[in-house]
Amino acid sequence: MSIKKSYLIELDHETKNTKRILDRIPDEKLDWRPHEKSMSLGELAAHVVELHSWVSKAIPKDAFDFKVDYHPLKVSSVEELKLILSEGLETNKTTIENIAEEDWFKDWVLKSGDYEIARLPRAGAIRFIVNNHIVHHRGQLTVYLRLLGIPVPGLYGPSADEPMPSM
Repeated sequence: MSIKKSYLIELDHETKNTKRILDRIPDEKLDWRPHEKSMSLGELAAHVVELHSWVSKAIPKDAFDFKVDYHPLKVSSVEELKLILSEGLETNKTTIENIAEEDWFKDWVLKSGDYEIARLPRAGAIRFIVNNHIVHHRGQLTVYLRLLGIPVPGLYGPSADEPMPSM
């Protein structure tokens, strides 16, 4: 299996998992936050969705500079988030297909102005900077759902709210 094929499989799976979370979020709870230092539910959901777009907006570049390239996603509804996620999936697939196999092993840099945050092969950046970051914040979203009494979907297996079907 090529590296592109493995990323396309992961991309599809992680996008579906994010959509399953978004499907549970009610618009009237977007401003809710569990603590004054926490992001609101809407800010956190938007951050997860924008991280998906980093596949096409950050990974093809040799360097992604927060001071130049980053613009936080602002939305007013869950439907907007779902539309951005859905449309982004196709863009992300095309982006992965268009990255040459040898370019996955070239250095990619995450920085903020002159400060270098991370330097690693592009293949590691898509996993470490994008996918692991998505999983981390999506995990936070499941805690928000739990605190709000909203059933948590099973993402990598059953959850307390979606047990494994009996056989």
